[in-house]
Amino acid sequence: MHSKERVFSGIQPSGTSHLGTYLGALKNFVALQDDYETFYCIVDLHALTTPRDPKVLRSSVREIAAIYLAAGLDPSRAIIFRQSSVGEHAELCWLMNCVAKVGELSRMTQFKDKTQRGGAEAASVGLYAYPVLQAADILLYNAHLVPVGEDQRQHLELARTLARRFNNLYGDTFVVPEIMIPKTGARIMALDEPTAKMSKSRPTPGGYISLLDEPDEIRRKIRRAKTDSGTEVTATPDKPAISNLLGIYAGLSNRTVPEVEGQYRGKGYGDFKKDLAEVVVEGLSPIRERALELLDDPRELDALLESGAEKARAVARPVLRDAASRMGLD
Repeated sequence: MHSKERVFSGIQPSGTSHLGTYLGALKNFVALQDDYETFYCIVDLHALTTPRDPKVLRSSVREIAAIYLAAGLDPSRAIIFRQSSVGEHAELCWLMNCVAKVGELSRMTQFKDKTQRGGAEAASVGLYAYPVLQAADILLYNAHLVPVGEDQRQHLELARTLARRFNNLYGDTFVVPEIMIPKTGARIMALDEPTAKMSKSRPTPGGYISLLDEPDEIRRKIRRAKTDSGTEVTATPDKPAISNLLGIYAGLSNRTVPEVEGQYRGKGYGDFKKDLAEVVVEGLSPIRERALELLDDPRELDALLESGAEKARAVARPVLRDAASRMGLD
């Protein structure tokens, strides 16, 4: 029996990781690896829900692996692996597809958001059913805690529902996971549109800061970041842009928003943005440099992911076998 509680989370290799990913997820991942048994996955099966260039996908997987390590994840303390290398994820997903209900998946707001433009009729079945794969990812490791952003809360509720339903139908099999939302930096918004989440799929690169951006590029993006009317550097509901920038400052300097507000009392946006740019450069430069170093040796990264996958399979295999057997597949 393992003594530490288990944590599972993953990041999708779809384009470059950005500041929102770092403050909302990675920084938290690193903090958890000492106190928990941690499984951090690169969810490349999820990346297939919309068409991807295979070459780009392969390089994105390595990039995420490099960023995981550069941000401070340690393969001797955390199990870091590629989802598609552990076939049990797809197998448990099928078993869970047979427990999930169409009605539940139809209520998922992310599916509705993602199909707004092209319509649900044209979306892949994978995009529709991916919350079931997400549930399988978590349940396969009997994770107690799942650190995710607020936007994933509904998906995690589904994972909890499916775990309970399976346990009721087939006997006690899965741990019902708890959601874990970081207190600060959980939701970083776009620099050019503070009402939209920072995302690498935004049409304008000025909206997000990539973890691999050059320092001068970071300074330029912060300089051009939208601000609100008025001059006070305070986080209030009528100042979404400045509130967002304050959240970034606090997250990277390990301080609270009120502490940062206090520092800029009586100062204007210009001073604040100039300092913020340096805080971001200082916070991200070591990650960028280390990640680029690691990407110079892709074979080493691949070997590391394979070794993590072996450890993950050792945990996942008995869980899948137990679930399959309880459903009558032995």
